[in-house]
Amino acid sequence: MNLHEYQSKKLLAKYNIPIPKGYVCASLLEIQEACSNIDDHSWVIKCQVHAGGRGKAGAVKILKNLKEICVFFEKWHTKRLITDQTDKHGQLVNKFLVEEKTDIDRELYLSATIDRETCRIVFIASMQGGVEIENVAKKIPNVIYKVFIDPLTGPQRYQGRGLGFKLGLVGEQINQFTNIFMKLSNMFVELDLMLIEINPLIINLQGNLICLDSKLSVDSNALFRHPELNKLYDITQQDQREAYATQFELNYISLEGDIGCIVNGAGLAMGTMDIIKYYGGKPANFLDVGGSVTEERVIEAFKIILSDINIKSILVNIFGGIVRCDLIANGIIDAMNILNIELPVIIRLEGNNSELAQKKLINSRLKIIVIKDLSQAVKCAVSSAAEQK
Repeated sequence: MNLHEYQSKKLLAKYNIPIPKGYVCASLLEIQEACSNIDDHSWVIKCQVHAGGRGKAGAVKILKNLKEICVFFEKWHTKRLITDQTDKHGQLVNKFLVEEKTDIDRELYLSATIDRETCRIVFIASMQGGVEIENVAKKIPNVIYKVFIDPLTGPQRYQGRGLGFKLGLVGEQINQFTNIFMKLSNMFVELDLMLIEINPLIINLQGNLICLDSKLSVDSNALFRHPELNKLYDITQQDQREAYATQFELNYISLEGDIGCIVNGAGLAMGTMDIIKYYGGKPANFLDVGGSVTEERVIEAFKIILSDINIKSILVNIFGGIVRCDLIANGIIDAMNILNIELPVIIRLEGNNSELAQKKLINSRLKIIVIKDLSQAVKCAVSSAAEQK
C-alpha cells in the first residue's frame, strides 16, 4: 500500500528524521493559511498523488505570491495528474503539500527495500540525487552503493558511517547521516514497510541533511498489525476496477490490451499474459482469483473484466489444485446467464475436477469455447479479439 508524501513525512517526523516544515492542505484557504505560517517570501507547493514524476508534469512549483498560488490551485485541484509513472488516465489531485523553500547545496539518493536474493533489507544510496535512480543505474552504476542489513544483528552504525563516507559526507554530516540510516532501518522493520525512498536527501547551505521528498510503501499483508496505517489508504489513487476487485479479494491490475484474463495464481496469470503477447495479442488485465475463490467471486471477476470497454474476448485459464475447476465452471455459467455476455469466452481448465467442469460447461449450451490445450486456447482468444475489431 502506497502512502502520500505528506503521510510519509508525518511518519518520518515521528522517528525524528529531519524534514522541511510543511502543511497538508485541501482547499485554497488552507493553502493561504499554510503560507502565512511559513515565514518566507516563497513556498514549495506539491500536488499529492501516488506517483513520481510530478516535477516534470508541473505539479511541483515554487510560488511567490497569492496570484501564483490561485493559478496553481485552480489548475490542479480535483484534476487528474498524468506523469510518466501513471497510466493514461492519471491520478486525482485532492490535496497539496505546502512546504518552506529549502536552499540546496547537494542532492543525494537514499532508499531501503527488500532484496529477494539475500532475503535481507538493502539500503541503496547514490551521490546522484533528485533524478530517477533507474537511469543512474543504467548509465553510471558505479556511483550506486548498497548496504545489506543482517536480520540477526540489525543495522550497525559503522554501516551508516561507511555509506556516508562513500557519499562524500564529512564531519557532522557523517553523524547526521548515520542517525538517519539507523532510524530508517528501525522504521522499516517496525512498520512492515516494503520501500522507503528519500529522493532527494539534500544537504542545505548550512551543511545539514534534510529529507526533501519521501515515498513509503507498506506491506499490505501486514496491515492487520497496523490499523493506524490502514486508515491512511487513499482509494481515490487506485483504478476504480482495482479498488472494486480488492473488496472481493481479487488481485486485479488494469492494462491497455483487449483480451480479458481470469486466472488463478499470480505466476500462471503472468505466464498467461506472456503467451498472449507471444501469439500477437494484448492482455487487458492481470486478474488472479486466488486459492479461496468462490462462485460469487468468479461472477465479480467477469463484472470487472466487462467494465473495460476495450475488451474484445475473455480468456479463463485455471489450473486446479486447491481451486476446484467445477466450482469455477459453476461461477462461469452463472456469470454468462446473469451478465448476458456476448463476447467470445474461451475457457481452459486443467487439474482438480477439470473433466467434470468441462462437461458442465459443454452441457450448459452457452456460447463458450472450451479448449484443453493452453496454446490453442490463447490462439483462439487472440483471433477472436481480432475478429471483434
